[in-house]
Amino acid sequence: MELAGELGIPFTTGLLIGIGETRRERIDAFLEIRALHRTYGHIQEVIVQNFRAKPATPMEEADDASADELLWTVAVGRILLGPDVNLQVPPNLSASDYPAYLDAGINDWGGVSPLTIDFVNPEAPWPALPDLQRNTRDKGFELKPRLPVYPEYFMGAMQWLPEPLRAKATSLADEDGYVKGGMERYAGRN
Repeated sequence: MELAGELGIPFTTGLLIGIGETRRERIDAFLEIRALHRTYGHIQEVIVQNFRAKPATPMEEADDASADELLWTVAVGRILLGPDVNLQVPPNLSASDYPAYLDAGINDWGGVSPLTIDFVNPEAPWPALPDLQRNTRDKGFELKPRLPVYPEYFMGAMQWLPEPLRAKATSLADEDGYVKGGMERYAGRN
């Protein structure tokens, strides 16, 4: 992560919770991420993901991380990271209570796809886009498709991407840096 900062590469990192770590260790991880971001400005997002036991793995008998622990971790992450770092929780791993994570401080749902499954968690289907859009709107936010690099790392920010890549990202984006055509591009897809 530090090398990515030194090289000026927008970086995604995260915390997997419920694998035996303590709350103090999660706080320490957020503080390390914050320190790197304050030094280099390159942490574009932090994914907070709850552990889910899978068959035929060493932790198949372990309990899944609880919703309360995930909510606590997201809220602490938002406080410690501040408003400049994007905070994400995958909605498909949180069952029907996923809108609560917006209240806890996330501002991104991650790589939700109307076309593909979650290949890491195929047992956990994405919420249908109309449901995700409605639930997001009901919490006072707008669901917008984005590119893999966040708008603040290519819209008017010269140092983060080489010119050809910045030009390509800009050509795919609207004036706010989100995918041209917005959610209308995905109408009728679940």
